[in-house]
Amino acid sequence: MPRLVLATHNKKKLLEIERIVGPLLPSLEVLTLDDFEAYDEPVESELTFAGNALLKARAAVARTGLPALADDSGLAVDALNGMPGVLSARWAGKPKSDERNNALLLEQIEDVPDEFRAAAFVSAVAFVLPSGEEQVVEGRVPGVILRAGRGEGGFGYDPLFLPDGVDQTMAELTAEEKDELSHRGRALRAVAPLVAAVL
Repeated sequence: MPRLVLATHNKKKLLEIERIVGPLLPSLEVLTLDDFEAYDEPVESELTFAGNALLKARAAVARTGLPALADDSGLAVDALNGMPGVLSARWAGKPKSDERNNALLLEQIEDVPDEFRAAAFVSAVAFVLPSGEEQVVEGRVPGVILRAGRGEGGFGYDPLFLPDGVDQTMAELTAEEKDELSHRGRALRAVAPLVAAVL
């Protein structure tokens, strides 16, 4: 059975990726970085989601010798010129904290009128083969940032993000509903045929 590595240790992200990728690629054995001896993962130093996803996927291929998928994703807020962007997970500094990130974001756009609180969740998924072949796809979900969080599900900025055309935040959706709508779900569904074509 062909094998594929998901290049992440993030447990919540892993669950989400495995839920989406598993049914799309049933003939693959999907491994994670936890299945291998630990190695120094690359610093996410690129200025784009695609660049950081490629860094992580390339490192996983170099370490495991297997094809790898890596995701880099975050929140782009119009009123903050696209930030926190690639800094989304560490927006409030170390240690990483969803609560502190959300609090800082709300503070930064506190005076922004509701009609100017547009944002988008963005996910870039890189697929890298040991041969050096690389492909990147992007998923995007537009929405708005609320003035207070709603919902207990999801992670990151999910409680603050209301997708366009939906009356529930990402944190109020069921896992299945979120997978169908999310930026990561869209990117993974776009990359799955590319993976299936070569593995």
